[in-house]
Amino acid sequence: MYYIVNTTQSFAHTVAALEAAVKRHHFGVQHIHDIGTTLRNKGMEFTEECKVFEVCDPVYATQVLALDLRINMALPCRISVYTENGQTRVGFIKPTDMLSSLSDHPALMDIATHVENAMMQMVDDVR
Repeated sequence: MYYIVNTTQSFAHTVAALEAAVKRHHFGVQHIHDIGTTLRNKGMEFTEECKVFEVCDPVYATQVLALDLRINMALPCRISVYTENGQTRVGFIKPTDMLSSLSDHPALMDIATHVENAMMQMVDDVR
């Protein structure tokens, strides 16, 4: 259900590398949520770092929405860069697993597979 890799790179380097990898794979970064900073700014004790990238390929998104508009609630895709016990990690929930639980439209699985493969390449690029 999850695709997660460890990297020897720093958190900051991995964040920058992921942003570049997303663009190289013709996806766009719609937003980056800085979960760690947000929690600390609200007075929460959170010692890890966590940034969540909202990424999208408009061609795939349009195809998905044409097949099942309800899937809008699962878009855009998310890739996280985070630290856990001193280790920088990058990962996401696999689109094939997520979409198969939301719709049984067969064409969605083909699209989800293409998106998942592209996301795996993006993550692997920043190892």
